[in-house]
Amino acid sequence: MRLGASDTRAGSNQLTPLQRMLHLDGPLLTILVALSALGLTVLYSAFGQQFSEVEKQMIRLLIAFASMLVIAQVPPATLRRWTPWLYGIGLLALIAVLMIGVSGGGARRWIDVGPFNIQPSEIMKIALPMAVSAYLASQPLPPRLPHVLACIGLIAVPVGLIAVQPDLGTAILVAAAGFFALFIAGLKWRYLVGGAVAAVPGAVTLWFYGMHDYQRDRVLTFLNPERDPLGAGYHIIQSKIAIGSGGLFGKGWLNGTQSHLDFLPERHTDFVFAVLSEEFGFAGVCLLLALYFAVVARGIWIAGHAQDNYARLLAGSISLTFFVYFFVNIGMVSGLLPVVGLPLPLISYGGTSMVTLLAGFGILMSIHTHRRMWSS
Repeated sequence: MRLGASDTRAGSNQLTPLQRMLHLDGPLLTILVALSALGLTVLYSAFGQQFSEVEKQMIRLLIAFASMLVIAQVPPATLRRWTPWLYGIGLLALIAVLMIGVSGGGARRWIDVGPFNIQPSEIMKIALPMAVSAYLASQPLPPRLPHVLACIGLIAVPVGLIAVQPDLGTAILVAAAGFFALFIAGLKWRYLVGGAVAAVPGAVTLWFYGMHDYQRDRVLTFLNPERDPLGAGYHIIQSKIAIGSGGLFGKGWLNGTQSHLDFLPERHTDFVFAVLSEEFGFAGVCLLLALYFAVVARGIWIAGHAQDNYARLLAGSISLTFFVYFFVNIGMVSGLLPVVGLPLPLISYGGTSMVTLLAGFGILMSIHTHRRMWSS
């Protein structure tokens, strides 16, 4: 539903003077801060009460929130003008990774720039939904088949470049970001069904010729973790033990045994959800999910009140992609999905993905708080 000018001004007038000046959305900011505080609490336990590591995470959070604040100042119309350049730079950077990228852990994902390593795939988490939204907003909606195929091309090229690094987790997120923009634009169900049918031979080909041995092993381990309990299945078995042992209210903060006795690998990154579940139990998991769904709900509300199709598609895509972030991580840690190496947003230890994530929320805040400017 498109709002009229009077509705837009009314929504903008609900902002406080400070929010209007800094272009911040109070409810969304509050939830993000609460999630960050919960993440620091869990990480303090996961690191064995080493405050120095928590300090590093706090610095990363400050940088990420600063990036959100900066991007929130940029009007959506300006973001739209920047979209082709950002998408093009992202593609060139992904190609550069394959040619001169830095290798690590069996993957080539980074470009060495002086004292920093840049991961170009993170750029595409923002650039791709912006590109698909901008293209669709310039066409009649719902999109016709030629426009759908054009969007698939916009999505497939960067996703393919990311997948061959290999970085399956990021490729899934980037593909989801582009697809959600297309879905929100009114993608017809016959295209969805046709795509699902076409994906079957593609999946078979990917299994035999496109996946690395360790990726196929992850899928087999997902289907039967006990096939290799001390090898490939060890992570997920220990994770499920930690989650199940938490019970209703958990063992208490700092009292988790699976993590503190080093049974749980990657407890401060990909498997931090297991630490939270063991120490805070089902009640803690419900709190975490409530905060996550509140973020998604607020993002969808912002999308529904956006001024034009570009802003609406972009805001909706960012919001639904955030759902994929936490759904995939919790699913893989719980044994419901194969392990693909995705962090738990705002909870896991790390920096680059968190900056990209909060940059996306900066776009949401820009879309919400600049509405009065558009209507004037």
